[in-house]
Amino acid sequence: MKTAVITGASGGIGLALTKTFIKNGYFVIAQYNANEKPLLSLKEELLKDGLSDYLFCAKVDLSKDNGASELFSIINKSFKKINLLINNAGMDLYKLCEETETSELDKVINVNFRSAYQLTSRLIPLLKIADNPSIINISSVWGEKGACMETAYSATKSALIGLTKALSKELAPQIRVNCVTPGVIDTPMNACFSKEEMREIIKEIPMSRLGKPSEVASLCLFLASNEAGYITGATIPINGGYGL
Repeated sequence: MKTAVITGASGGIGLALTKTFIKNGYFVIAQYNANEKPLLSLKEELLKDGLSDYLFCAKVDLSKDNGASELFSIINKSFKKINLLINNAGMDLYKLCEETETSELDKVINVNFRSAYQLTSRLIPLLKIADNPSIINISSVWGEKGACMETAYSATKSALIGLTKALSKELAPQIRVNCVTPGVIDTPMNACFSKEEMREIIKEIPMSRLGKPSEVASLCLFLASNEAGYITGATIPINGGYGL
């Protein structure tokens, strides 16, 4: 059985990733921090299909400097190899650059980028000895285009794109590294927008709707598969045409 590590597994996209990969034959180590309830609900759902044993939940705070090290220690105790790492953990910060406190910036950097870099570096040896290993970084459309009032978020998500490009060269041909940049996806992270604001956003999306977390998960499932064996260093948008 293949093993996947998914960070930010209790969020909208993370939960869809976890469910999709388990239902497609993976054992998933699902990192979360404060929000355990969605993963407990998923475990109940998986129990009905006899798949609950394929979900291992790891509570780790990736906003701390030692978060990635703590998560790696949990993984390294029980697993000799890892087939897939999905760096999905993320947090937003709606604030002007000039109003952002250093402590706030540090937290966004730690969750969105630093933890991904550090966890990746520690897991590379476990990935190299696995079959068809790959790394998928979940960035954002704002990592490509930038967003007003989300400068810290945009900068860290852009950094994941740069990490993908550099690592894909560094690790080829042993480990494939790709990046996915979701647009506006129907997740709790976007619940901050009012109905009117959301209507205006949807007007700018050529496909006239929000993306589904399951659609992001399906793309990642393909990127992790043997069928995507010649894809590395790619940054793939899934945004309904937003920004064209």
